Amino acid sequence: MPLSNESTYTINDIYALPEGERAELIDGKLYMMAPPSRLHQELVGELFTVIRNHIGKNGGSCKAYIAPFAVFLNENEKNYVEPDISVICDINKLNDKGCQGAPDWIIEIVSPSSQRMDYQIKLFKYRTAGVKEYWIVNPDTYTVTVYGFDNDFNSGQYSFKQKIQVGIYPELSIVIQDLL
Repeated sequence: MPLSNESTYTINDIYALPEGERAELIDGKLYMMAPPSRLHQELVGELFTVIRNHIGKNGGSCKAYIAPFAVFLNENEKNYVEPDISVICDINKLNDKGCQGAPDWIIEIVSPSSQRMDYQIKLFKYRTAGVKEYWIVNPDTYTVTVYGFDNDFNSGQYSFKQKIQVGIYPELSIVIQDLL
């Protein structure tokens, strides 16, 4: 939920949050983040493990990160997100603070309180920032909505039972149900 304030927030406001509070910043609007559920964390952990193992086994140059990991979209002071999983293939975007610019692949696990953010606000923001692939995993509906912004290679909606080919790794397919 965005804070109801007419101010435009910056990354400094993110760093000024009290210990333990997390928020994301999109176009100067601050959105507080609720603690994740057990299933959310399980999905994030399992997906991250599959991706990281795939990169490692194939000698890939991309790096996978799990939230909380700072992504400074558009490289400005008004956009800061913490995707559940970020895969960055241009290591020049990485520094000690996080990723400066758009990751290649982002996965968000949606919760009832984050649906508007993940399906609308972040969808638009990630697409316009240059993210190549965006997955929205919905544990309530057992679906994965995939957006391939580069070439619509695998855009569509999938059930947890279906094999989903990863756009940035054509040799990798994931069946979410197999991870649970």
